[in-house]
Amino acid sequence: MKFRTKIKLSFIVLTIIPILAMAMVLFYIGTSQLRSMEKKYGVDDIGIESISNPTRIYSKITKDVHNEILDIIGSDAGRLENMETLEQINEKLEAKFSFLVVKRNGKILFNGGDENDEEIEKLPDYQDESGLVSENVVSSYIYGDYKYLIKQIDFMFPGEKKGSIYLMTGLDEIVPQIKKLCLQMLLSVIAVVLLTAMLLTVWIYQSMMRPIRRLTEATQRIAEGDLDFTIETDDRDEFGELCGDFEIMRKRLKDSAEDRVRDEEESKELISNISHDLKTPITAIKGYVEGIMDGVADTPEKMERYIKTIYNKANDMDKLIGELTVYSKIDTNRIPYNFAKVNVDEYFSDCVDEISIELEAKNIRLNYFNYADKDTVIIADVEQMKRVINNIISNSVKYIGNKQGALNIRINDDNDFIHVEIEDNGKGIDAKDIPYIFDRFYRTDASRNSNQGGSGIGLSIVKKIIEVHGGKIWATSKPDTGTTMHFIIRKYIEPEAGKSEQDINH
Repeated sequence: MKFRTKIKLSFIVLTIIPILAMAMVLFYIGTSQLRSMEKKYGVDDIGIESISNPTRIYSKITKDVHNEILDIIGSDAGRLENMETLEQINEKLEAKFSFLVVKRNGKILFNGGDENDEEIEKLPDYQDESGLVSENVVSSYIYGDYKYLIKQIDFMFPGEKKGSIYLMTGLDEIVPQIKKLCLQMLLSVIAVVLLTAMLLTVWIYQSMMRPIRRLTEATQRIAEGDLDFTIETDDRDEFGELCGDFEIMRKRLKDSAEDRVRDEEESKELISNISHDLKTPITAIKGYVEGIMDGVADTPEKMERYIKTIYNKANDMDKLIGELTVYSKIDTNRIPYNFAKVNVDEYFSDCVDEISIELEAKNIRLNYFNYADKDTVIIADVEQMKRVINNIISNSVKYIGNKQGALNIRINDDNDFIHVEIEDNGKGIDAKDIPYIFDRFYRTDASRNSNQGGSGIGLSIVKKIIEVHGGKIWATSKPDTGTTMHFIIRKYIEPEAGKSEQDINH
């Protein structure tokens, strides 16, 4: 889940969940408290609305006594002048945290409470001049710092005496229950909000800190040079994407470090190879020069042979240095290419003519076969393609040995490509070495105990040039039988009307 979505969801949860939870908690607490009040006051059906209107509770609390008094008035109002009857009624009210006050002709007849008569006399007098029973609306009455809810009933005693009955309930007895209920509700609201906020905070914190800890640990390991680990995450948010990007960076750093180590090893190997390949001709040159200086070459024939050897060794050194220079340019993409249309048959025929003379001197037979059309054309750099041919043939010549050598160059037609095969009858290449022969500085003769020498970059140059030409190169070989180098180059086809050369050749 996206972190942005988590923030939005948190806002929704923090808004809706507390409301729903508070509604449930308030309903439960309110119901529990109201049931407790019903049990305490001995009444039924106290609703939630009574919380905001205590007079509803008061009406329910004194309802049974109120009805009883109305029954007495209706049957025999004179009983309300009997103190025993009034005491019984007052006892019932006291159980409901209330008491009874009775006035007759404006004078206190009965006071069931603890307040003195002087204060009680301040209660409203008889208000119904019709002489019928009147139930006044519940009103309030303040006695000192104490407040009462009053329900007044006006009626007539026997003998046309005005009577008023007051059912008085102290608010301090009712309001604490309501205050307790409101306090519990308030605390419940605060608890629900805090709990929801805490859970959301923990959720977001954990979703942030887990990937942050992973990234921190990964950063420390990378700083220590340790790249052999994996940053794993199942998160689908922004932090997950960051971990994924960090893992890609780690892999690239590891690949770069491995490439650097490999380059360093290859550089060391190159230096070793160059040192060996330069040391051998230099040692020979020094030896022959010393022979000349010491007078060993005391005949014209010896002198000529010594000078010729020195010249050949110097040529070997020059060739090695030139090869290194070419490789450096190719490896850094600084070698210039001059592409042009080249007739395959004419080009390879010329190459064979140039090479055959040198090979004959080495007792190597060269055979050329062209199975493609005589007018087949490719797009190539003449000089670089010649370098490819020369490097492959030079490599083959090195490993032919002292036996009667043979080289076959075949040009095959392979649909949209020409397929060039250069086959020798040398000692061949082991199967385990074939995948690596085009790598930089790779030599099948790792111990360098053979006499072939070489820097191990000739075939890597060939591969680079063929790839720049859009082709592909590979090798097949059988030990003690020979090796065949294969490469393909796309043919050039004249574009038709309405088509560009790019459409035809790509």
